[in-house]
Amino acid sequence: MPRPMRKLAALFVLAFGLAGFTPAADAVPERYAFDTAHTNILFFISHLGFSKMQGEFKSFDGGFEFDPNNVGASSASVTIQTASVDMDHDKLNEHLRAPDFFDVAKHPTMTFVSTKVEKTGDNTGRITGNLTMLGVTKPVTLDVTFNKAGKHPIYGGWYAGFSARGVVKRSEYGMTYGIPGLGDEIEVVLEVEGVRQ
Repeated sequence: MPRPMRKLAALFVLAFGLAGFTPAADAVPERYAFDTAHTNILFFISHLGFSKMQGEFKSFDGGFEFDPNNVGASSASVTIQTASVDMDHDKLNEHLRAPDFFDVAKHPTMTFVSTKVEKTGDNTGRITGNLTMLGVTKPVTLDVTFNKAGKHPIYGGWYAGFSARGVVKRSEYGMTYGIPGLGDEIEVVLEVEGVRQ
């Protein structure tokens, strides 16, 4: 092949190769389901000022949609089974499931559905959404750190991981038992791994 033709062919291949890596204008966020074995929904509550007691929810479902090229198009949602609350103490768990707290007989689930996702830095963002608990819906904001995305070295699928932090004021949902001895502001900590669907 003459040199000019070789150059033209090389440019042709390069152009199409780059096109393959250029996000389409109408690209949509990719859907991820929670890897529940490696996702944790934790909370911390002040106990008489002596300590911050840790609890978690062990049963939940949901996922997120994520587009690193258009973070604002991303979203997240989760449904939590309130009876799965666990503070590593049987009596505490029994009380937390009672009407004083999560009233699981009347409110077996609570949900979070995002309404806005913003990028705040190279690997940070903010998610605002509606938390529904005890039949009351209020906005909650979570500060999020994007940890990593890539092929899982063991399972082989494409994974993405995030850490999130926020505060929920439980009295706004009608959960007032024990205030102020038991903290009103609950620190929420999420460590999330999702697998692309």
